[in-house]
Amino acid sequence: MPDGQALAAAAAAVASAGLAAGFLSGLFGIGAGVVLVPALSLVLPVVGIDEAVRQKLAVATSLAAMIPTSWLGARQHHARGALDLGLVRSLAAAMLAGAVAGALLVVRLRGEVLSLVFAAVAAAVACQLALTGVEWRLRERFPGGVAGQSIGFALGLVAALMGIGGGTVGVPVLTMLGVPILRAVAAASAFGLVIALPATAVVMLAVQDPAMPPFSVGYVSLPALAVIVPFSMLATGAGVRLAHRLRHIVLRRAFAGFLLLVAARMAQTALG
Repeated sequence: MPDGQALAAAAAAVASAGLAAGFLSGLFGIGAGVVLVPALSLVLPVVGIDEAVRQKLAVATSLAAMIPTSWLGARQHHARGALDLGLVRSLAAAMLAGAVAGALLVVRLRGEVLSLVFAAVAAAVACQLALTGVEWRLRERFPGGVAGQSIGFALGLVAALMGIGGGTVGVPVLTMLGVPILRAVAAASAFGLVIALPATAVVMLAVQDPAMPPFSVGYVSLPALAVIVPFSMLATGAGVRLAHRLRHIVLRRAFAGFLLLVAARMAQTALG
């Protein structure tokens, strides 16, 4: 068992990650996982979590933490008139199916594979954000029919695999396909809720691994969740307010740099 000082330091680090996750969730609609997964991956060894379950715990706990932050972010964007409920409803079923498929893979895949998936997707998204402007797009309107549903399924699958919300990959994809940036951010907040609810149910109902720490349900750590959620919800509103004030090209470039750093760290963790 780690000593009290190590536990206190780990709790402080997780609380700080919760604040950052909530703020970025409101700002970019990205979901908590893009901050929480790498943060937990760094903190968990300090408190003696077995390497065999470390990455699965990080992804699963991040998915659970995403539920309240996504709900709050979507609600506040909706209050400001930015949430396109029609777009969210049209993709919800396909995205939910993708999230369940991704969560089932989280239970089965090795932690190193999850880390590499996270790193690869984050790096690809960062390059797209860094090299294109706010107005760059592949088409003027988001596609309907099978194409739109396939995109929804893929977004849910990748988001659940990474333990993130719909925004990390969803915002770049939506903007490429004709959705204005603020509407994309608002929709991604709602997508986070669609993804997190079924995915969290799957990882919590998974057979308990004996290497998981006490007070865990499936692969979700309840103590970590209890620290993260209050701080992430506290900061989500500030992120939403800033999203409606700042120039979006500045936000894109800053987010791209952040994602590259995260991708590099996750790749180092997986390959080290």
